[in-house]
Amino acid sequence: MSGLNSEQLKRLIREVPDFPKPGILFYDITTLLRDKTGFAQLIDLFSEHYIGKQIDLILGMEARGFIFGPALAYRLNAGFVPVRKPGKLPAVTVKVEYELEYGSNALEVHKDAVQKGQRVLIVDDLLATGGTAEATARLAASLGGEIAGLAFVVELDFLNGREKLKPYNVFSLLHYDK
Repeated sequence: MSGLNSEQLKRLIREVPDFPKPGILFYDITTLLRDKTGFAQLIDLFSEHYIGKQIDLILGMEARGFIFGPALAYRLNAGFVPVRKPGKLPAVTVKVEYELEYGSNALEVHKDAVQKGQRVLIVDDLLATGGTAEATARLAASLGGEIAGLAFVVELDFLNGREKLKPYNVFSLLHYDK
């Protein structure tokens, strides 16, 4: 396939210093999303990695997982399940709580979103410390889903989020070490 390589995709990501607070370097993917070739290549690269791996469902975490998840679900002939913050889904839900560096958070899915034995791929824009991804995997597994993998656009290697996800197959397109 012709197209952009990972270094070219990285050049489409804007680096914003001191956001959301001083000392943080923020990797803004909106500049990649607006580039029609870059966004298409990103979905193509994800698809190539997972095609033929019998993915039944893509779970996308609020909110950026909602961008990549449906496009990837379409390409893999899979369903899409939104993983939401509490109180956003209309039917009966199941919830998982998880710890953050300062405090805690929670995620929910519909109780009937994942059926026992379905192969689930969890997708998000960023792997930082791994807490949200690990909680999503626990949530899917609690409903009987088989975690086929976790896929990220960007992985911040220096935060060691992959360590929290050791039991799972983790794939990241772009890696940053600063």
